[in-house]
Order: sequence, then C-alpha cells, then structure tokens
Amino acid sequence: MKDPLYITSHGILERKANTLYFINKEGKKALPINRINEINCYGKVSLKSGASSMLMKEGIPVNFFNMYGYYEGSLYPRIQLNSGLVVVKQSENYSDPNKRAIIAAEMVEGIKNNVLKTLRYYQKKGKDVEPFIKNIEKEVIAGDVSQIMSNEGRIWHSYYQSFNKILKNFVMEKREIRPPTNEINALISFGNSLLYVSALSEIYHTYLHPSVSFLHEPAERRFSLALDIADIFKPVIVERVLFKLVNNNMITEKDFTHDVGVMLNDKGKRVFLKEFQAKLETTIKHPEIKRKVSYKYLMRLECYKLIKHILEDKRYRSFRMWW
Repeated sequence: MKDPLYITSHGILERKANTLYFINKEGKKALPINRINEINCYGKVSLKSGASSMLMKEGIPVNFFNMYGYYEGSLYPRIQLNSGLVVVKQSENYSDPNKRAIIAAEMVEGIKNNVLKTLRYYQKKGKDVEPFIKNIEKEVIAGDVSQIMSNEGRIWHSYYQSFNKILKNFVMEKREIRPPTNEINALISFGNSLLYVSALSEIYHTYLHPSVSFLHEPAERRFSLALDIADIFKPVIVERVLFKLVNNNMITEKDFTHDVGVMLNDKGKRVFLKEFQAKLETTIKHPEIKRKVSYKYLMRLECYKLIKHILEDKRYRSFRMWW
C-alpha cells in the first residue's frame, strides 16, 4: 500500500543511484519510493534535477505549501489518462449555463446534506446547534450559478457560526483566511489545503480536467474542479478531524505560533497530518458497489459520477453521507 509523504522541515530531495534521499540539518534519510504515492512539502524544500526526474518517472507528484499551509503549486508527472471526448463534454457542461447550474446545484445539495449530518451528529451529543440546523434546512438550492453560490455561502456561514457550540476549546469568531487570525481559522485553512490536494490527486487519476469546474469559477493558478470536489467532503473529513483534535486536547495553544496571523507549528502540523491521513484511510461499506472504500476513494467515485453525467450516461448525484 502506498501513502503520502509529508515533509514539515526545510531540506533537499536528492537522488543517488536508484535511491531518493531527503537531506536536512538532522542528516540524510533514504525514502521508500516504492511506498510513496505523493510528497507534500511544508518547509522550504528544494528538488535536485535527478530527484525530479525520478519522481516524475515513478508517477509521484510533489505538492508545495507555504508556512500557513496554503497550497502554492505542484510538480506533476505527465498526464497518463487522456480523453478528448471527456474534456470537450466537460467544457460544454461548463459553458452551457443551464447544464452548469444543474451540476453546481447538486454539489451544493451534497454540501448542505453533509453539513446537516455533521451538525445532527453533534446535536445527538448534546450540542445546542438546532438554530443553525434550521437556518441551513431553509436553504432552497436553485437558480443560476451565482444564486447557487449564494446558497452555498449562507450554508457555510451558518455552519461556521455553530462551531462555538461544538468546540470545547478556542473561539471561532468569524471565518478569516489570509492570514488566519485565530487558531480555529488556522486549523480550517490547513485542513482545507490538505483536502484540496487530496481531491486534486483523485482527479488526476481520472479523465477529468482539473481546471474546468462547475461551482467555482475557473481561474488561473488554481485547479478549480478540486475546489468543487473538496467542498463536498469538508464537513465529513476536515471538520470532523478538527473537532476531534480540539475537543480531545490533542491540539492546544502550544501547537500554534502567532506572527503575521496564526499558524500551526511543526508539532501541530504533524498531529493534524497524522489524524487527517487516518481519516482519509477510514473505510466504509458502500451501498452501491457493495464493498468497503476509503474516504479518499469516495472522492475518486465523485469524479466517476461526474464523467457519467457529462457523457449523458447517468445523472449526477453528489456524495451524501449515508451513515
């Protein structure tokens, strides 16, 4: 089984013969390239040309993040799965306002369902989140893409307002991004970046083009379809990890640094990364394919459903928690 490799310190990736090494102030460490499916760099990491060639040949992408955990870019191998028909149909579904709105609305229905599932889970644990549930239930997802995005914005707003009722430690004042102004915003931003890269990795293993999206507006310097997919899974993965870490004192005030904004320190990142990876690897029995799949693979299935929709094989229905 292959897993992501997370590098949280500064250093150099270097190739010697057929071995990949990571070199930093602590020394030189051989990396098990046959057990790695992607590398995520949170420090200042340089790649020597031999290492780059080796990683591209092995089909291993390298993702880079800044000190706040924001995604900055990737070194990706040559695309292995190509389908001109899928890309054309994907673009057509973006270009046609009605077709795009159908997909965007379904994505927001998935977000709404998964947010409500999460809130009801904590309501059963005695958390007073009923007002937020009612606000979100009232949202009728309809109209053009701008109206649908307004629906989405109100859902996230009500959801984030509920955090102070769920969290035992820290305070969620309001959602602020660049830079995060408190610990909870720092955790959300860090988790969202991780999920974005995970979604991008799953898209890469399908025929979809990561820059052609339906809910988010395609833009330069980002893979907007990864944002579409990631948003559906945020309540299921990122927030559940966040609530567990905070409420069980697995992450505390000591795991943050306060400079220009707030960010996780190296220890805090390692704790979050470990729990996040465990969540991605968690398996659940899928009601349709009748076998256990990981949370990460659910994002791959989401891509497959989009492909079937744009090829007019089966209407898209976004992921909704069934457990």
